[in-house]
Amino acid sequence: MAVLYRAAGIEIVWPELPVLVSHRDRVFHGIAAALPKSAADAVASSFGPQLLNLHKEPASSFRVLNRGFAWLTLRYTGVVEFFLKRTFISVVLVAAMLGATGYLFTKVPGSLVPQEDQGYVLMVTQLPAAAASSRTRAVAAVTSDAIAKMPTVQGVVSLYGFDILSRAQKTNAGVSFITLKDWAERTRAGEDAQEIAPGLSKLNGLFRDGVVIGFNLPPIQGIRTTGGFELFLQNRSGASLEALAEAARKVVTEAAKRPELRGVSTQFSTSIPQYRINIDRGKAKTLGVPINTIFDSMQSGFGSLYVNDFSLFGRTYRVSLSSESDFRSSPKDLRFIYVRAETGAMIPLNALVSVERVVGPDTVDRFNIFPAAKILGNPAPGYSSGQSLVAMQEVVSSTLGTDYSIGWTGSAYQELSTTGTGYQGFLFGLLMVFLILAAQYERWSLPLAVVTAVPFALFGAIVAIWLRGIENDIYFQIGLVTLIGLAAKNAILIVEFAAQRHREGLSVSDAALEAARLRFRPIVMTSLAFILGVLPLAISTGAGSVSRHSIGTGVIGGMIAATALAIIFVPLSFRLVTRGVERKAAAAVAPSTAGEPK
Repeated sequence: MAVLYRAAGIEIVWPELPVLVSHRDRVFHGIAAALPKSAADAVASSFGPQLLNLHKEPASSFRVLNRGFAWLTLRYTGVVEFFLKRTFISVVLVAAMLGATGYLFTKVPGSLVPQEDQGYVLMVTQLPAAAASSRTRAVAAVTSDAIAKMPTVQGVVSLYGFDILSRAQKTNAGVSFITLKDWAERTRAGEDAQEIAPGLSKLNGLFRDGVVIGFNLPPIQGIRTTGGFELFLQNRSGASLEALAEAARKVVTEAAKRPELRGVSTQFSTSIPQYRINIDRGKAKTLGVPINTIFDSMQSGFGSLYVNDFSLFGRTYRVSLSSESDFRSSPKDLRFIYVRAETGAMIPLNALVSVERVVGPDTVDRFNIFPAAKILGNPAPGYSSGQSLVAMQEVVSSTLGTDYSIGWTGSAYQELSTTGTGYQGFLFGLLMVFLILAAQYERWSLPLAVVTAVPFALFGAIVAIWLRGIENDIYFQIGLVTLIGLAAKNAILIVEFAAQRHREGLSVSDAALEAARLRFRPIVMTSLAFILGVLPLAISTGAGSVSRHSIGTGVIGGMIAATALAIIFVPLSFRLVTRGVERKAAAAVAPSTAGEPK
């Protein structure tokens, strides 16, 4: 019931405020004609700006909108009144919603940040161990020509002799940087970078003596080399490198059987053909040849030796020594390199060193001081990075003993070390909002009724990203913190007016019902405006669109739930909290009055 006027024994009550607003001219003139002049003037001064607008009629579209809102408001107040009278059913429904929210938070996969289409991908070329650089160059030329003909590719730059995964120079490795066309030209299915990168494996059919692997770029530049995850399998027992390589192969084999993982591989191998150079130190000492001279001569003849820098025409050049390839193609070429003895004599290297063919690792990594094998991998389609990390931990623990452990690096380490911090930030944000409201209202009870709207926003947000198949990443968790204020804003509109009407004499239930009826339209309008403002984030395309989808979808889902569900149960929360406070106050007053003399 809407009280229009109460003074001098006269009370004007109207049962349906939306109907009153839609017929304000006839209602106001009827009231004014039935009242004394003083009362009519008082009503006109108080309600004239809201009710009296005789000279201007709204457009037909606005009249339709007003009638629609009036009909929707009546239905809404009916639902609110239904749940106000049935507390048990309301509590059961809210408990079921909270349970569903908790279940979905365990069901939705988690990750640190989503994989993005950054406009280019990497392709790594691997040939058999110790393959010559000429073979690597030939394979890179074949793959570059095939990539350049792809409709989604704008350009490709290939380098050989460098392994980007181990950051080492290898003659059997190469890397290609593939630039894709603009996002506006790649709108069809399968043209996203996350789908193009794995599709590069079809190029393996163009040659027999190598393999190419496509990688999407990491979402955070500099934190890791490729997309997916990176870990170091640490050998803590002091076993040989051969045992470490065998353990890494076992992990890769078992990881291939897990549905959560894809493309798990390791670059660590102890079967690389090599030459071992043995120096006859006694003979070198006898001939007066310094050992460091032998090393420098071998490095300059069979590798590359830095000498110095010099400036010419305003530019700085580096001087390095290196023999022509024809003079360092086999160990027999050692006889063409001479070292100077202390006596001034020139002695060929083959007189001081011997060569032995062996196999072993070309590079050895250490992580936390321990020898370690680097393992790369990606989550399988339909699985998140968090699920892939758990799967890898299970594989290592079930395959190897306690002598081996995982050393996470890159974004995998950041994801594991920050697990749960997003929820802690959400709880601290909720506590801060509660304390601010408590200071504003100068009481603890009304803020409790306000924050009861937040779980509904959580429910809507997690349902939205679950339906859309989005991961629970850091962007979604930022959106949850935003929803605290947005959901509390809707609840404040109801609780504030309900408390005011209750102080004016209305019962708790009537005050809650009237506040819900009067604040329904402002809540819907402001929430709808915010949802439409966030909608471009949820449907965006191009660079960074995945992260915008995450935050936009969660915020829109939370606002829909906070508008459609929370405003139904917030009046009930206000009634329960207010009655609980009043009962507590009455119980505190009763003992003090019982001891007073009658």
